[in-house]
Amino acid sequence: MVPFRQYLLKIHSRCNLACDYCYMYEAADQSWRDRPRRMAVGTARRTARRIAEHADRCGLDEVGVILHGGEPLLVGAGHLDELLGELASSAPRVRFSLQTNGLRLLTEPALWEVLHRYRVGVGVSLDGAAADHDRHRRFRSGAGSWARTAEAVRLLGSAEHRELFAGLLCVVDLAADPVATYEALLEFAPPRVDLLLPHGTWEAQPPGLRRAVPTAPPPAGAATGAAAGEPAPYARWLIAAFDRWYGAPRRETGVRLFEELAVLLLGGRAASEAVGLAPVDLVVVEADGSIEQADSLKAAYDGAPGTGLDVWRHDFADAAAHPAFRARQRGLAGLGPVCAACPLARVCGGGLYAHRYGDGHFGWPSVYCADLARLIRHIGGRLREDVARLGGAPVTGAAG
Repeated sequence: MVPFRQYLLKIHSRCNLACDYCYMYEAADQSWRDRPRRMAVGTARRTARRIAEHADRCGLDEVGVILHGGEPLLVGAGHLDELLGELASSAPRVRFSLQTNGLRLLTEPALWEVLHRYRVGVGVSLDGAAADHDRHRRFRSGAGSWARTAEAVRLLGSAEHRELFAGLLCVVDLAADPVATYEALLEFAPPRVDLLLPHGTWEAQPPGLRRAVPTAPPPAGAATGAAAGEPAPYARWLIAAFDRWYGAPRRETGVRLFEELAVLLLGGRAASEAVGLAPVDLVVVEADGSIEQADSLKAAYDGAPGTGLDVWRHDFADAAAHPAFRARQRGLAGLGPVCAACPLARVCGGGLYAHRYGDGHFGWPSVYCADLARLIRHIGGRLREDVARLGGAPVTGAAG
């Protein structure tokens, strides 16, 4: 059994923004409609007990708890304090983090005291420059949210709160300039940046893609999809951002996708489910106590993350034994035939599981296959040049 080390808790199932790309509300799965608005204290207490049981059984002395939504800070300072108190007192040592749009940090100052007391790492969703952010991340009135979000991020990055600043999450937008986007994020001095590909599947493809599902593995040494002249617009965007980041005279910030691909190309192991073959160790607990798979699966089909389990009747060992989780813990053997035959499989890992969905199953490569291949080969080439100059060992998976 692969133990769960990360627990993503959906503590509020509604949001104060109406982002047009949101997989929670705009994608295939609509289960949020039947969920309570916020997680009850009793549900958090039961979840904490289940986490403690699982940690004890698996010999874990620390776990990560990620507070998510919707917009998690809509629970309010008092309720957040109660939830964190239950989790901190009942579970083993917990590293808390939270992903937010930041808006409540401006309107409810009492939240800061709670976040500091439990040392909650705060990540904020910010899509680069104002015009690019406001193109998608709007209030229900249609007004853009960049100005308020930027104000919240500046406050988070101030000397008073900087210790809580975990980073910025930015959804890649082909209409935005990649270098300008990176530099707009850099203005807030984030400790880390996550560049997130828009969620999509072979049946509901991301903006800018119109691809046929691959039916045969690429020949050895081929550039996977892109070799046949297939456009790779997301690769072009990410390569431009990578070159700006990697070519800086000093380290300006971390970029999770680039760092994890570099680690994999150098023979290491990444902790992300987006790339590489590490078994999934994250489980989701919804506001009503339902135990689910990664919420990115909401982009696939209605009910895709569901397992039929909940914290009231089941423990996390039941979840770890569930076929849906086991399928994502088999490494190379868990990939479909196209991916398993690909020379980049150990680095790409087939891409994010949700992005492989098509024709009723997850056995395809990522809908971003061509983009990931081109990006991996580009990063591999840059690393190979630098390693050769320094006289180091060859870079794996970077040929071509």
